[in-house]
Formats: sequence, structure tokens, C-alpha cells
Amino acid sequence: MKKLFCYADRYIKKSDWKDWAMLKFCLFSMGILAGMQIPGKNKRQTGWIAAAVFVATYIPLMAKFFSVIVEKEA
Repeated sequence: MKKLFCYADRYIKKSDWKDWAMLKFCLFSMGILAGMQIPGKNKRQTGWIAAAVFVATYIPLMAKFFSVIVEKEA
């Protein structure tokens, strides 16, 4: 668990405002997918849009996180 926190601290130090914006969009779209308290006629379209935003933001965030994990500590 301590290693995970160490990785998270290194990730935060290497992040800029764009990474935080992507993280917020990613979490927002995950919340929409989890909530889905939308009327039936709009539920399918909203779900697809939220899923697309989630995938589009999750992949670059995890790619950066994994690059932080595999790089050697300075």
C-alpha cells in the first residue's frame, strides 16, 4: 500500500492542469454511468456519450500513471 501512495505522489508531481481536467472528466463520466437517473428515452445516448468520454480520458491517464510506475526514482 505504501508503494501505491508513493506512485500516486510521483504522479501528482508530474501532473499539470490538463491531467487534472482529464481526471475530472473521467470521474464525471463514470458517475453518469453509475447513476443513470436519466429518463428512458435519453438513457442509451447519454450512456454511450459518457462511456466514450470515460475511455477517451482513462487511457491517457493510466498510460501516464504506468509510465510513472516503471520509471526509476530520481
